[in-house]
Amino acid sequence: MAKIDKIKEQIGWLKIIFGLLTAMVVSIIGFIVTSYKVTDPLILILSLVLVVFLSFGIVVTNQKAYTKMDELEEY
Repeated sequence: MAKIDKIKEQIGWLKIIFGLLTAMVVSIIGFIVTSYKVTDPLILILSLVLVVFLSFGIVVTNQKAYTKMDELEEY
């Protein structure tokens, strides 16, 4: 496999991870918004912490994807 094809494949995987993380964040925020009055406060706090960690994962994944895109410019 050529180096350029390998980088393209890695970018493809990063897109999938980015999409999954984004979907999870949106889903958890939707859960928080719809059930903040009836849910145990501990679960809400844990949900918010999970949103923060997943958002951090989105940022890291985005940075890795841009790094790979910059690598593609070299070829």
